[in-house]
Amino acid sequence: MSTPGTRAPWQADFLGENFEALELELVPDEEGPVCATLVRYTVPPPATARPRRLRDTFAELTRHAIRRETPRRDKAPRVVLYVHGWADYFLQDELAESLAGSGFHFYAVDLRKFGRSLRRWQTPGYTTDLAVYDEDLDAALAAIDADIARRTGTTAPPTVHMVAHSLGGLIATLWADRHPGRLATLILNSPWLELQGSSLMRSIAMHLVEPFARTDPKRAFRFPEMPAYWESVSSQAHGEWALDPQWRPRASFPIRAGWSKAVLAGHAAVERKLDIDAPVLVMLSGRTRIQGEWSAELMRVDAVIDVEETARRALGLGRRTAVFRYPGALHDVFLSRRIVRQQAYRDVAIWLESYPG
Repeated sequence: MSTPGTRAPWQADFLGENFEALELELVPDEEGPVCATLVRYTVPPPATARPRRLRDTFAELTRHAIRRETPRRDKAPRVVLYVHGWADYFLQDELAESLAGSGFHFYAVDLRKFGRSLRRWQTPGYTTDLAVYDEDLDAALAAIDADIARRTGTTAPPTVHMVAHSLGGLIATLWADRHPGRLATLILNSPWLELQGSSLMRSIAMHLVEPFARTDPKRAFRFPEMPAYWESVSSQAHGEWALDPQWRPRASFPIRAGWSKAVLAGHAAVERKLDIDAPVLVMLSGRTRIQGEWSAELMRVDAVIDVEETARRALGLGRRTAVFRYPGALHDVFLSRRIVRQQAYRDVAIWLESYPG
């Protein structure tokens, strides 16, 4: 980690030659030094010979993502910032390539104690307050501003679109509600907006968790292992994606009392309805099926969240909210089989064209 007041330079990232990572130093917590990690896709948005006519654009949407002209010096550059989920990290290189091809500068952040930012002395993913990630997101956005100014030569602040998955979707939702005016749009990929089951289940869970969260917040609860979703994603089982065993373990991270209370409090805030000023797109699988043992059906459903309850909660996020359903999608729509994720890429391109910021 860099010394206080300094920042290490961009480094090559394991995703390949077109990706680089930057460590962002944060305020230390009770476990010691803390950082977040910003990842950038280094291929710039493509230039085009002329602006596309609307009918040209929609004809091309059936084949590939919209490709926009490179932002001019007098126009605000367009940025996408991706936020991962629980026991997760950024690995969606196809998504980066697709959005860069659609005219966006692409970045992703691994939050503190996750993925690239996880250190040996830290409790993986642990926090007692989801608002702690405000510092991570603020640091990422400040670094993006500086990087975009250097790369494009423009002083205009970039227009930011945030894409967030699962727990990251809950974090981004609460952040966007507290920070009006910061985002052009918010895209939520299977956001974890409610405990599986219902608000009644959440109320019962909060009563059970509260005493431990108060007296022993790092206490880990014992739950049956549920590796079926991991098996649907991992190339070591039935999926397509190479997963780091430390950053995305087969049995997830331990569920701890203090963290559980923070998540349940976030769900309660969503239930009370939010007032996000940016347009919100919520992307969900067509069905939920949660089970411990893997079966072929789990390659076509969400095995983590209740998609019907999430769709209902989504309508209370803001005035302009849309819910897109993807039959056959996994919990992470962008890690689903190719035909599903390509449809998702096209829909995101259309959405971002509709709300350019």
